[in-house]
Amino acid sequence: MGYVAHHDQGGPFGPQPLVTLFTGEHAWCAEKIRETRDMPDAQPLGTFFRSGGFAAALDRMALGRGGADRRALASFWSLYYFAALTIPYLVARRANQALPVALDAMTLTTDEEGLPRAFGLADAGAISDVETDDLPTLVTPLVTAHLREAVALMQEHGKLAPKLAWNNAAVYIDYAFNATALTARNESVDGQDHWAASDLFHVGTLADGSVNPFRGCLRHEQGPEGTPLCRRRVCCMRYLLPGVASCGELCALPEQRQRSLEQSA
Repeated sequence: MGYVAHHDQGGPFGPQPLVTLFTGEHAWCAEKIRETRDMPDAQPLGTFFRSGGFAAALDRMALGRGGADRRALASFWSLYYFAALTIPYLVARRANQALPVALDAMTLTTDEEGLPRAFGLADAGAISDVETDDLPTLVTPLVTAHLREAVALMQEHGKLAPKLAWNNAAVYIDYAFNATALTARNESVDGQDHWAASDLFHVGTLADGSVNPFRGCLRHEQGPEGTPLCRRRVCCMRYLLPGVASCGELCALPEQRQRSLEQSA
């Protein structure tokens, strides 16, 4: 498989500024990943988790959702977090730019509901010295510098189960990698499933030899008319939150979700 056309690599002068790195269908990433100096209201990310910011954000989300399951709130919050982090990271990485995503070097702003709004980075990172189309290799720095600690902090301060957190992150990594591959978006040709991101969900270890937390998080099943259907391993629990749309075909437990919705109607 190959890349989509890369952005300008920054020439001899280094990486592209964040404001110009993201274009086309992923231009929205420039609103999610910004330089910290442009975010005066941002809070250091480690402080946010360790000093009660995450718990306070869940409290704000609970307002107007009387009796909402707090685990479902934490899971829903993490979906915004992982989308705003992993999609820009992989889009940039596929353009050969490595963003500096060490958790304690980043900042975060949230919206009025408590949901993640944007991450702040110290700078735009660097041109990557490793060119690869291998997804486990591409995500290893993200896992080691950020995701492992983020998942642990979400468990400690929000009671979010790690298996659920990793599955939530997996969905957006799968999307970003597939969307930037030439054989993209779960195509099926001559009965063969061309799933660009599939290696990440099958191999046992990452590029550094550590255990791969994404193994088994997503699977493909036979869908209508032979089209591949992607399923999560662990339910995201969003169906427990009033007014939140279903995750559709991705749902790990569609029958259970439907029964729950019917019982609450």
